[in-house]
Amino acid sequence: MRKTLTLCSLFTALTTSYAVNANVVNGEFENWTSSTPDNWTTIDSGINLAESTSVVFSGNSSAAVTVNTGSQASTDLRQTISVVAGETYDFSAQVYHTEGGMRARLFVDGFRVYSDPSITGEWQQITYSYTASQTSSIAVGLRFYDVSGFDGSELVYVDDFEPNTGAGADTGGAGTCSSGSFDLLTDRYGNETSWTITNSQGAVLFSGSDYENFTSYSEDICLNEGDYTFTINDSFGDGICCSFGSGSYSLTVSGDIVASGGSFASTESTDFSVGGGNNNSGGTSNLSDYYTSAEGLTGYALKTALYNIINGHTTRSYGDLWTFYLSSERDVYYENDGSILDIYSESPNGSDSYTYAAGSDQCGNFSGEGSCYNREHSFPRSWFGGDVDPMNTDVHHVFATDGFVNSQRSSFPYGEVGSATFTSSNGSKLGSATSSLGYNGTVFEPIDEFKGDLARAYFYMATRYENDIDGWENNSTSADAVLDGSSDQVFEDWVLDMLKEWHAQDPVSQKELDRNDAGFSHQGNRNPFVDYPDFVTEIWGN
Repeated sequence: MRKTLTLCSLFTALTTSYAVNANVVNGEFENWTSSTPDNWTTIDSGINLAESTSVVFSGNSSAAVTVNTGSQASTDLRQTISVVAGETYDFSAQVYHTEGGMRARLFVDGFRVYSDPSITGEWQQITYSYTASQTSSIAVGLRFYDVSGFDGSELVYVDDFEPNTGAGADTGGAGTCSSGSFDLLTDRYGNETSWTITNSQGAVLFSGSDYENFTSYSEDICLNEGDYTFTINDSFGDGICCSFGSGSYSLTVSGDIVASGGSFASTESTDFSVGGGNNNSGGTSNLSDYYTSAEGLTGYALKTALYNIINGHTTRSYGDLWTFYLSSERDVYYENDGSILDIYSESPNGSDSYTYAAGSDQCGNFSGEGSCYNREHSFPRSWFGGDVDPMNTDVHHVFATDGFVNSQRSSFPYGEVGSATFTSSNGSKLGSATSSLGYNGTVFEPIDEFKGDLARAYFYMATRYENDIDGWENNSTSADAVLDGSSDQVFEDWVLDMLKEWHAQDPVSQKELDRNDAGFSHQGNRNPFVDYPDFVTEIWGN
């Protein structure tokens, strides 16, 4: 039975400016950039847009909307406008159905009236009169629903969304909004999760609920200068990590992670502000006592301040890593069985192919995958000269992994694989780099679940060893491919771009937070990029 689209999708609205007097910008769909009407945005892949000049209600163009709800993805067409308390606005849109297996629903600060799908081959108007209860920004647009007779794809035309102004018209001097995204990985009970972004007047600007289990979502947002509150809820009261899967969320605005996490009870709220310029121009404030000397700094000055904070940690022995793994490298997040958490074999959304008992399954020799676990230098030790301390025993980059997969990875750079020659049981891959990576050699790609962990380990290495790392470039071919010979940027452009992307797409998890605390107890320093993810963009940019 075909499902009807519900409120499962995020209510997002991306627009370059907020218009005054509730004017919808480019409501006549006359202005297009590629296949997207200016000032409008879509959500996910439930609809595809194209400019039509053949079926038009007014002007020269309309929006030809191809609706495909087979994946039950979101089918929203939205933008955000400003309204004034007490004012009444008459919203309307012209809709043209071609087959009758689809209906459009007007969205004006909530879901309103439907079109009549039985009227085909002609334009019909759907209208709604809205009185603003407060001065705020609201989302307006359309959502498309399949009905009986839908064959999997239908073309619907939309035109003349009123009240409107043409793109580029005077918008009363409203400022440009700051774009960003909300990223969510659900746990086993995705329908328990919901979230909102509200402005300082309490108006809900963006929200989402009723998600699928073990599913990743990424949605665009755009916010004007002002103060906001992000709130995430779990109806059962156990958060989204870590009892029933390693769920996580991250809200990014202008390249800065303003809220992230996953381990909470019923609700968690974060207040944040969007400035008129570069959000990170002033550096992070209100840091913990450990990072006080870095407060307000940005760029490489911040990086050096962090180096001075985390430098000089206690060097432990190589054997002490086994002891650390016994207590602090256990799976209490996925299967929760206390086995060694191996990032090269852990299957976040299912059963692991094999498990390792802490202590008794240490390598040793291995005959293949599943034989034993050993100590994986995510930043290979050949890059820093071999068995050299403190790098060789620094727990912030040395992880417990399957010995055989570790040997397959060897000292190849991390990257994104185009053609794999080896794939581990959880999907980690070795092979030639994808053509879009900017590097042509052999790379090793971990699964998405741990890409952010490894990126933040690399940012840690670039910072903790700032006074040494500029001399490591020529230690090996792979080191030369990754390092740029500097002590500030540290990484080649292709590596830095990839690491920043991994960092943004896989936000800090409870597992990382716990491991960072354990690392501090073990050797006396912390990974700053786990404690304050914004440090990445404040140092290396968006």
